[in-house]
Amino acid sequence: MREITPRKPLQLFILGIALVYVAVLLLAPIITIVQKALASGFVPIVTALSEPNVIHALQITFFLTLGAVLFNTVFGIIIAWVLTRQRFRGRRILNILVDIPFVFSPVIAGYTLIVLFGRDGWLSPTAIPIVFALPGILLAKTFVSLPFVTREVGPVLATLDMEPEAAAYTMGASQWLTFRRIILPNIWPGIMYGVVLTLARALGEFGAVAVVGGGVEGKTETATMYVFRALSDRNDIGAYSMSLLLGVTAIIVLIVMRLLRRSVVREQTTYVNQAG
Repeated sequence: MREITPRKPLQLFILGIALVYVAVLLLAPIITIVQKALASGFVPIVTALSEPNVIHALQITFFLTLGAVLFNTVFGIIIAWVLTRQRFRGRRILNILVDIPFVFSPVIAGYTLIVLFGRDGWLSPTAIPIVFALPGILLAKTFVSLPFVTREVGPVLATLDMEPEAAAYTMGASQWLTFRRIILPNIWPGIMYGVVLTLARALGEFGAVAVVGGGVEGKTETATMYVFRALSDRNDIGAYSMSLLLGVTAIIVLIVMRLLRRSVVREQTTYVNQAG
């Protein structure tokens, strides 16, 4: 598509609408959080983030987010491989099911986990508690971030040339060796981009985590749930400090996403040029 430098009144008007829209919905909240958090300097922020319950919330948020990323990376690659390389009955249904977290309300997802794993639930466990415990939060984070690796790796897999794989099999390479040496390097940018999206989604989840975890302070309270409780308790410094920390983390994730996207585009352009 040809890029146009806005010069006409209508073009400038449309540009102005876009800038105002972004400023009101994105920049204004970010600036407000930064201003409120830094109003009294850095010392209150450090003090607020050093409280034991805050450290615990950050710890379980980090580790459970990491667990969700690991699960969805491994199984996301497997699902992408099955959808791209195999033909079977029910493939279209599976393809649709993968996208359910995109349209499913997180609150309903949390309630569904309670129905499944809560007391008298369909899959109620007897040994390990899931509902109102850390395993339930892990399941919630895994559910809401499930599609990203699959949807980023699938298109890359679909564009790969099969000849190098066939040549590797002809030379006696195993399926695992062929995947590790030939396929994995080509789909690596897509995997990393999907991992970053999964990380961002799991890190910021609130609805499903709040329902299935219960937000018990010092036990199942995550970083986002701490912000909600701090606001309810009129602990503005704590809420702003945690929001600032999560916001900085989100900006870092965004920068990584942009860099990885450039890498993916570069890899795809190089592949197309070589194929041509």
